Amino acid sequence: MRSGPILLALCGALTAGCSGLQDGPCRTRNFENLPYLVCTFDAGEDDIRLFLRDESGAPFGQFDRVANHVAAQGGSLIFAMNAGMYHDDRRPVGLYVEEGETEMGLVRSAGPGNFGMLPNGVFWIDGPRAGVTESLAYAEAFEEGPPRFATQSGPMLVIRGELHPGLNPDGTSLRRRNGVGVSADGRQVHFVISDVPVNFHSFARMFRDGLSTPNALYLDGAISKVYVPALERNETGLDMGPIVGVVVSP
Repeated sequence: MRSGPILLALCGALTAGCSGLQDGPCRTRNFENLPYLVCTFDAGEDDIRLFLRDESGAPFGQFDRVANHVAAQGGSLIFAMNAGMYHDDRRPVGLYVEEGETEMGLVRSAGPGNFGMLPNGVFWIDGPRAGVTESLAYAEAFEEGPPRFATQSGPMLVIRGELHPGLNPDGTSLRRRNGVGVSADGRQVHFVISDVPVNFHSFARMFRDGLSTPNALYLDGAISKVYVPALERNETGLDMGPIVGVVVSP
């Protein structure tokens, strides 16, 4: 994992600076006077994975179940967050790929709700790189085969450095929200969750202006939860669908 000095250098490079820095991958951050938790990992060094079902085929649903699963394999779960929208039975709404196996196919059409607010996109991890890619561009980029992990959600928050055109700066829908943005070189992956209700436009600005990510993806709102045992955060509630986590192995 990255050391304190490297994180300090990262914070110095951000356009609005950092506050509440911890000596680890997660830090508290105020942006435009709103508090966020930002957890940053290196796709080439850190073991970022997606989790959906246990060995019996049942959805994990909760962070503790993922942590126990990882521990049984000799590792430690140091971070987790819900990673995309799902149906009542916890099946992903859109594309879901785990260890190269596709469980749900890519949804290309517009539809109801936030997921169908085109353009939506895909967060993916493959080898030493990660990305957030608009859904149709993802289909072209991976037409020869899927990456190791991928989850589709929507809407896109930032698209090639521009905010999603459908986001309203005066939007009155305020929720706790979580999302993911990736640096231009595909190495730095920023997972962000707001610690107070925010609107879409404000949340998207956090990625574009606060973290300088050229592409960022909304993961969810009302059910947004995070797991960071080093910060004594293990948020529970209704069972989730896809979960993204970072594993440390001995």
